[in-house]
Amino acid sequence: MAISRAQLAKELEPGLNSLFGLSYDSYQREYEDVYAIEDSSRAFEEEVLITGFGSAPTKTEGQGVVFDNASESYTARYTHETIALAFALTDEAVEDNLYSSLGKRYVKALARSMSNTKEVKGADVLNNAFSSSYTGGDGVSLINTAHPLAGGGTAANRATTMADLNETSLEDALIDISTFTDDKGLTISVQATKLVVPPQLVFVADRIMNSTLRPGTADNDVNAIKNTGVLPGGYTVNHYLADPDAFFLLTTVTDSGEGLKMFQRTAMENSMEPDFTTGNIRYKARERYSFGWSDWRGIYGSQGA
Repeated sequence: MAISRAQLAKELEPGLNSLFGLSYDSYQREYEDVYAIEDSSRAFEEEVLITGFGSAPTKTEGQGVVFDNASESYTARYTHETIALAFALTDEAVEDNLYSSLGKRYVKALARSMSNTKEVKGADVLNNAFSSSYTGGDGVSLINTAHPLAGGGTAANRATTMADLNETSLEDALIDISTFTDDKGLTISVQATKLVVPPQLVFVADRIMNSTLRPGTADNDVNAIKNTGVLPGGYTVNHYLADPDAFFLLTTVTDSGEGLKMFQRTAMENSMEPDFTTGNIRYKARERYSFGWSDWRGIYGSQGA
């Protein structure tokens, strides 16, 4: 008795699902080095920045206490995208008993495609971080010199004049991060945790981060960046960054889940079914997620000189 297409699909599916999972998991998930990851159960997520209070004043004897107002500032919105791709094993391939070998090759290619899209989506936030057409909840780009503050004025998470990655530019960035304030102008405890670079800057980053003495000099000075441990996460390479000169510093704001975030709405799903009309056996992969940022203080960046 000939096996039906439906029976064949049921027999093939567990093996292909297992192979897909192994193939998908074999790719390094570079976005996980950049984003705080949370689950979502809604069509979109919104996070509202609460401004807090200003500095507490001195209370004069006999006078009433001063009241301040905490208010809502901007709202960051994460709209999930559905990412899906499928392939079909033809009726003839099934008929010629090629479904096993073809299915294995196709499912590996499908896993690679789904993984690549997720990495590209994650890197898009950084690749567009300086673009005025790619704005966040506060109305400006992720990396900007004019983030509006609720208490008045603006703040920056980049240098006024951007520079290539070197010891001086990295030290300046670390100092700038340490002077971040909240929306009411109060100094907050923020420090850089990790340097993110494209492949073209990996050797520069390694010399700056790991040399015992200051790189590029004949002085016998210690490498203060390494000696003080101001970047506990070291550096990571993201192969999906488009600008070979750009570099980024993640901060403790992202580590605490308030900066750059990725929401997973639906985990990877696989399904397989026969098509009555064509006789093909179709295999599909699908997931839903979103990348973005809530608080710009989660990152500092430079496009290079």
